[in-house]
Amino acid sequence: MFPQRSTPTKAQIKANLLKAVAAAHTAMEEGRHPFGSVLVGPDNESVVLEQGNVNTLNHAESTLCRVAFEKYSQDYLWQCTLYTNFEPCCMCAGSIYWSNIGRVVYGLSEHALLELTGDHEENMTLDMPCRKIFSSGQKNVEVVGPFADTESDNELKEAILKDHVSFWK
Repeated sequence: MFPQRSTPTKAQIKANLLKAVAAAHTAMEEGRHPFGSVLVGPDNESVVLEQGNVNTLNHAESTLCRVAFEKYSQDYLWQCTLYTNFEPCCMCAGSIYWSNIGRVVYGLSEHALLELTGDHEENMTLDMPCRKIFSSGQKNVEVVGPFADTESDNELKEAILKDHVSFWK
């Protein structure tokens, strides 16, 4: 149930986060909130699923997890990585945990999102870091992030923020 996972390089992480940003951009172009996620296979290169935000209850990550859980084995999912532009909320972290995805990488923190959205009625955030959710369980879900901040990658940070800055005004 917990096969060994290969570690993605920094270049792979950045490339895959940019794919999540592209999924978020597509969601925004379709009139939805600019959140996106991709599920990358054990080779750290192949995108096996991508998902933009649907609505308040069907976030990009949780929707992707439901599809992945129906499509792939738990062993396979444990070796995959879910990439998302912002830190998964508690609902999405729970979906990642229960679908058995072994690693999550996010670009910017939920605190950074709160700074953008403020008290916007369409994005009432909870102060519940995904690491807290995962540490409450029995599985060792690996968390990498906020990657854009920890790597001081201004290009990536700007790409993640671009659609959000205009969207939440």
